[in-house]
Amino acid sequence: MYYEFTSKPCLLYSPQAADLVIELSQTHKAKPDLTNLVFGTVFSDHMLTIEWTSNGGWQKPHIKPFGNLSLHPACSAMHYAVQLFEGMKAYRDADDKVRLFRPMLNMNRMANSAERACLPAFDRAELVECIRRLVQVDLEWVPKSDSASLYIRPTFLGTEPSLGVKKPSRALLYVILSPVGSYFSTGAKPVSLWADSKYIRAWRGGTGDCKMGGNYGASIYAQYEAVDYGCQQVLWLYGDDHQITEVGTMNMFLFWNNENGEEELATPPLDGIILPGITRQSILELTRKWGEFKVCERYLTMADLRCALKEGRVKEMFGSGTACVVSPVGRILYQGENLHIPCQDDFPQLASRLMKELTDIQHTDYSIEIHTRFISILSPLC
Repeated sequence: MYYEFTSKPCLLYSPQAADLVIELSQTHKAKPDLTNLVFGTVFSDHMLTIEWTSNGGWQKPHIKPFGNLSLHPACSAMHYAVQLFEGMKAYRDADDKVRLFRPMLNMNRMANSAERACLPAFDRAELVECIRRLVQVDLEWVPKSDSASLYIRPTFLGTEPSLGVKKPSRALLYVILSPVGSYFSTGAKPVSLWADSKYIRAWRGGTGDCKMGGNYGASIYAQYEAVDYGCQQVLWLYGDDHQITEVGTMNMFLFWNNENGEEELATPPLDGIILPGITRQSILELTRKWGEFKVCERYLTMADLRCALKEGRVKEMFGSGTACVVSPVGRILYQGENLHIPCQDDFPQLASRLMKELTDIQHTDYSIEIHTRFISILSPLC
């Protein structure tokens, strides 16, 4: 069954939600068991695709049955990593309403990544509306659970059908949906980290502040080495002074009494090697609004952490991200020494409070509500 909405010709510089063509699937997959859900392995019935060419601009957006892509063997995304993605979620509340969490922040970051990858610009609000319509079509795939959600993966590929290293003349933007539970197999328990300067996640002048697939593919080898050392994730260090940057695929926070005796929540600054996480920004905004302790974006080194642990000044350490929300750190293996981070009752007080506050926001009127007929912005947080 097809539905086509047309109000005006497609614009060269933006996909238009008003031009959306919807083809509904004639078959429906069985919904997964939420108790045994492995992250990112089950996908909904439909997907969104939008094609772009340098001559024709953006074509009409299509929502169609989920299926494989057809790509030219010389596709620039495969040969030169002209590719990026985003990660966002939809949540269902106790009243059966479904919401997206701060989607415009994801669109802003996606637009910045696209510019860096020499992919075409797009209207961010129009793309959010297209994504909202996709979630509407697959609304029953949003888990009816406060411990699960619908993960939304916008992906942007250069599809230039030639082997020249150049700005692509063709591109494909698509969005797929996946019901997910906990990102880590251990659930909400504290994670262990391997900190070593042997591998570097990002560097100044690189693409560490963009959400590009190459950043993650290059980290897999180090991840397996961390497992060989008995750790779950890599704590990425940078520079001769071993600056703490990110952990695995998360931003990092340290809650401590700093060198001046001040109670402080600190996270590395956005200097080009740190991904500007949506959850990171939300945590900074929330804690600054509380006004209960100092909140700072500052450089932190392993020497700073070691000294603070020795002097008993560390309260908590945790990672943050869309997939996990908040993940406490319990142990760091650094230069052959196990550094134990305080983790009372597996989930420290501040991490637990932030997890609850963020989860409450995600399931209440602080987000964009998805309804069968309308979209409403219900909070400045959007």
